[in-house]
Amino acid sequence: MDRRTLLTGAGAAVAIAAVGGYARSRYAAEPVVPGAPVGDERLEQRHSPARGRTVDFYTAVPAGHGDGRGLPVCLILHGASKTAADFPALGLGRFVTDSVRRGNAPFVLAGATGGRLSWRPSGSDDPQRMVREDIPAWCAERGFDTGRFTVAGWSMGGYGALLLAETFPGLARAVAALSPAVSPGDEVFTHVAALRGVPVGLWCGIGDGLLTDVRALERALPQPKAAGGYTGGRHNFAYWSTCLPAAFDLVARVNG
Repeated sequence: MDRRTLLTGAGAAVAIAAVGGYARSRYAAEPVVPGAPVGDERLEQRHSPARGRTVDFYTAVPAGHGDGRGLPVCLILHGASKTAADFPALGLGRFVTDSVRRGNAPFVLAGATGGRLSWRPSGSDDPQRMVREDIPAWCAERGFDTGRFTVAGWSMGGYGALLLAETFPGLARAVAALSPAVSPGDEVFTHVAALRGVPVGLWCGIGDGLLTDVRALERALPQPKAAGGYTGGRHNFAYWSTCLPAAFDLVARVNG
């Protein structure tokens, strides 16, 4: 039986202060999450056939939407310095509730620990297949709408989100990539034409060493980006926390 932790309401362990509004300073020092409540937020352990191991599996339903049955899913991919076990402390459950409170259609977040393989297969360990096969199966068990997926991620996870959409055309209705760890000539650039017809949001801080490469990716996209921009910030969650509201606006817009 899976060991399961239910993280709901006021008892959710959020390690950063929840306050109204967002950090908008040029180089924010700490992540700031909205003061919205956490809904049905869960961290479970599941066996991933694709990865050949037990992984942390995270879901977050916006407050007021019960267990999320029937809601579309945004697959969330972590960067190299985090895992799915970090998602509650990053306040992702509050961001998804805040999105609804700002008038967006509700959706569920779902993500699992993919290691540090840039969301690509390595031998028998295939985190990309986990996102493509295992996570949808786990979501279906919960009654989520697995016919409507979007993908979001930051840094290594932004790279993985773009690559997933390219590798499996039709899987993602939209991609929100925050400071994706891309570089000209990599797989994302090589297969960028596969993103035709997929709304892509791109964000990057102007103090981020990846800025030049992210701008190059924007120029390479087969159509103009659907959302995003370049504002004050570095390559950290302090900056990405300021981007998540707009990223979730894109996610909700394509699923609404």
